[in-house]
Amino acid sequence: MNFIRKFFKFEERGASMRAEIIGGVVTFLAMSYILVVNPGIASGLWSGQPGIPYGGVFFATVVGAFLATMVMALLANLPVALAPGMGVNAFFIGVIIGQYGYTWQEALALSFIGGVIFLLISLTPLRKTLIDAIPKDLKAAISVGIGFFIAFVGLRLSGVFVWNNQLSLGDLTNPSVLLGLFSVLVIFAVHSLKHGISKFSFIISIILTAVVGLVLGGLGIAGMPSLGNFNYDAFADIPNVAFVGVFDGFKTVFGQPIFTTLFLVFALLFVDIFDTAGTLVAVGKGAKLEDKDGNIPNLDKALFADAVGTLVSSSLGTPEITSYVESTTGVEAGAKTGFSSVVVALLFLVSLALFPVFNIFAHSSVTLGALVLVGVLMAQQLKEIDWSDMTAAITSFVTIVAMLFTSSIADGIAFGFITYSIIKLVRGEFKDVHPIVFGSSILFIVYFALTANLL
Repeated sequence: MNFIRKFFKFEERGASMRAEIIGGVVTFLAMSYILVVNPGIASGLWSGQPGIPYGGVFFATVVGAFLATMVMALLANLPVALAPGMGVNAFFIGVIIGQYGYTWQEALALSFIGGVIFLLISLTPLRKTLIDAIPKDLKAAISVGIGFFIAFVGLRLSGVFVWNNQLSLGDLTNPSVLLGLFSVLVIFAVHSLKHGISKFSFIISIILTAVVGLVLGGLGIAGMPSLGNFNYDAFADIPNVAFVGVFDGFKTVFGQPIFTTLFLVFALLFVDIFDTAGTLVAVGKGAKLEDKDGNIPNLDKALFADAVGTLVSSSLGTPEITSYVESTTGVEAGAKTGFSSVVVALLFLVSLALFPVFNIFAHSSVTLGALVLVGVLMAQQLKEIDWSDMTAAITSFVTIVAMLFTSSIADGIAFGFITYSIIKLVRGEFKDVHPIVFGSSILFIVYFALTANLL
């Protein structure tokens, strides 16, 4: 115990064993929805896309989260947990596979390439340059756009909204749709409470909605979640996914259009870097770990851990891993060191044995509340945007709207970069545009010209 306290610097950070354990448990419960949501999205179960086999992606989600979070704990000593990123999994299945026609194996290869680049960046001073290059308003807008995108995906998959040549309200007499709306009301109500139970809003919503659905299904109401077969047959997918998937992807991915491939790798890399950086800053502030200059300790090691997580996750068979903003719930419960992340990692590993139980929750209506609340929490960054500055206001608006209406995170980022660069040029403020932003804007314009057959 003394070794643990010294290794994780308990005394220096004012931490206690009890608070670290509680913080780790709270963080796991707050983000455990990913064990249901990521396999549901990445497997294509909820969208009908040809995604990664369900059992394989569940295994990859659990093991990837365990390994990446453990690296974060032991290397960076931060109370930050990692798992496959929300928004990235929707981008993975809906854009890379659904829109551009890549196979899931090729999509894993793209994620792996992005992880290698991220790893190299995390080892060089470029990591700080890249993060500092993007205006803070644009960073916030990207997070907000991803939040809206995540919520929209959940609402559409659960049937609350439907697309029949136009977006419209779904059938509110459908029991499955009503169950989804019930999950939203539950999570909103619990999360709005002023005492500690609000920290468990995600898991309470998922479990309660699943129980209600099981009861209704037992009464003969169609479209409800079911227990299914309590066996591990789906784990037969693992040998065809882990390592084999990304290896097969590398065999064919370079036969795809090179510019599209580079664009998608850049999009995956960009989202991972800035999502991670934003989360680390938020968690560092919450745990009061900033130094006098406002810097988070071991930021370089944290980015390295995130990059390693992406390499591991894509190798095992799931979209890239990133740091989770739900870690702030553990910080609020008292977590201050990486030991809380060790607790989270071990709980992820234990959940591997509970695969049949998590199969119960593989119903889009059960997890709708979690997706919508993630959107709400990410949308809180709207306050970080300076709406009195027209450059920031226009750029942020375009980024968010483009991301939502095109159902593409990458396109939203692209339009945001281009808009920001053009406005700065028109205002004669070219020197304010970082070369990385300006160069990326040119590449985005070329990309759109190519896809429109203008070049």
